[in-house]
Amino acid sequence: MTVETATLAGGCFWCTEAVFNDVVGVSKVESGYIGGTVPNPTYKQVCGGDTGHAEAIRVTFDTDQIRYGDLLDIFLATHDPTQLNRQGNDIGTQYRSAIFPHSPEQEAEARAAIERARPDWPAPIVTTIEPLAEWYPAEDYHQEYWQGEGQRNPYCLAVIPPKLRKLRKSFANRLKEGAAA
Repeated sequence: MTVETATLAGGCFWCTEAVFNDVVGVSKVESGYIGGTVPNPTYKQVCGGDTGHAEAIRVTFDTDQIRYGDLLDIFLATHDPTQLNRQGNDIGTQYRSAIFPHSPEQEAEARAAIERARPDWPAPIVTTIEPLAEWYPAEDYHQEYWQGEGQRNPYCLAVIPPKLRKLRKSFANRLKEGAAA
C-alpha cells in the first residue's frame, strides 16, 4: 500500500468532501484552508474573503487502488472548473478552483488532467495550480459535514446530490462498495 495526499479546492469544501468520501482508495478526506496569508484562519475569516485562503480538502489515498490522475479527473468533472473565483452562488477567491501539488510529479499530472478535461467544458478551464502552502484543518463541525448536519442544510441539499449523481454516473467504477446511489 502506497499512501499519497492530494490537496484540492473546488468551491465549498462540504461539497468536495462529500464527493471524495465515496471514492475507492480514499481513506480520509479533511476539510481545511490553504493558500492564504493569515495563520490559523477561522471559517468566518476565510468566508470574509480577506485571508487569501481557499476552502479545500486534503485527500489521503492508496495509489494501489486509485491514481492521482484519476482523482484529478473526478475533481475536474464534479465541480465547474471554468468559474473564476466562484462555484455557483459562492463568490470569492475562497471558492476558487485550485490544485496544490505535493510533488513535481503531482504538478505534471495536474497539468495533464487539466488538458484531458478541456474538451468536456464549453468554456476555458480556470483551475490554478498553486504552490503547496500551510494547511489549516477546518473547525471540527466542518469535517464529515454532509454525513451529519449537511443532510439538513438546504444549501447542501441543493448542491451536493447533483455532484454525487455525476460521480455515480461518470465514475461508477471508482465508487466504494455501499456508496449511496
